[in-house]
Amino acid sequence: MHKRHSNQGTFKIITLIFVFILGSCASGPADFSGIDYTPRPDSDWTISTPQEQGLDPDLVARLYYKAARLKTTYGLLVFKNGTLIAEDYFHGGSPDQQVNIHSVTKSINAALTGIALDRGLISSLDQKMMDFFPELTDSIADPRKNEITIRQLLQMRAGYPWEESTQELFNLLFHGFRASTLVQVPLVRDPGSGFEYSNLTAHILGMITARASGEDLMSFGKEHLFGPLGIEPGYWQADWEGNCLGFSDLHLSVQDLARFGLLYLNNGVYNGAQIVPAEWVKESLTIYSRNAWPFRVGKNWGDNAYGFQWWSIKAGHYRYSLAWGHGGQQIALIPELNMAIVLTVDPLHLQHGSGPWKIERGNLNLIADFVVSLPAGPGVGK
Repeated sequence: MHKRHSNQGTFKIITLIFVFILGSCASGPADFSGIDYTPRPDSDWTISTPQEQGLDPDLVARLYYKAARLKTTYGLLVFKNGTLIAEDYFHGGSPDQQVNIHSVTKSINAALTGIALDRGLISSLDQKMMDFFPELTDSIADPRKNEITIRQLLQMRAGYPWEESTQELFNLLFHGFRASTLVQVPLVRDPGSGFEYSNLTAHILGMITARASGEDLMSFGKEHLFGPLGIEPGYWQADWEGNCLGFSDLHLSVQDLARFGLLYLNNGVYNGAQIVPAEWVKESLTIYSRNAWPFRVGKNWGDNAYGFQWWSIKAGHYRYSLAWGHGGQQIALIPELNMAIVLTVDPLHLQHGSGPWKIERGNLNLIADFVVSLPAGPGVGK
């Protein structure tokens, strides 16, 4: 952990208690002037302040005050206009701490699909899923599976079910997928007819990219995405046949997620290099399905829309693109404000049910509530 955060831990706790007392006893809003979210001086990013970037510092201070009070937060970064304006770590978190980012992996996996398409390894998004699994062709009993396209997989509109919808499927999620799983799991709707969140669907995408490139997904990612971004990825869980999970269990740090988020905020460009095609970024963040998540998250969280393995959330004056992982891992992009917010938390690995979901909702609402607090800029909402 960096010295600034370790040496000031006691002071930070005292400050938070003092601010809490002020907020509880005063008739007006709490005074957040004592909240320290100053970026590290040895940061990899160009550093600025909220004021210099036209943002009310009290709004940012409130965000960090609330983040510190949540029980599972680790790292929180805020970028505005290409500069890092706020940074802090909580509950033992640190800049280099790699965590299981869970379903944020899906957004990264989709980027690798886009790179494979750009390199001609995949002919088009309308290429059929079964083109990449010829050994399973004779095993397909449902002819609809022969019509599933890569585009439908990206949009979560292939027809495969959400694994948590039944205990049998839920057990499958924890016992691991194989290529043959795409044969065994029945479709719950016609391909292309509607949205169904599915981990198997994302995993199939990863297997397609690996088979198209002739490499495992980690090697392909290191060469074409992680390496150019300066990311040294941690552990990535594989299935029983050695395929990196296209849907989860990649370990990255909050700094790594920031690099990936800024890549998408800047139309696929990072440090002057076009790493992901700009058109792919645009297509990925386009909405293809609305009201995709059936569960209530919070009062400021609206229209759970979905693109290519990215969510899109309406909050106040803005709609933000969201890479979202179990526990509340988040990369939130607000293009209208040229802003990115990145949060890592305890991944609550293998923890499910109402208790963990309550914790996750708190972390998700942290970002949604902050976005709602941002004032509308010129032309917003028109």
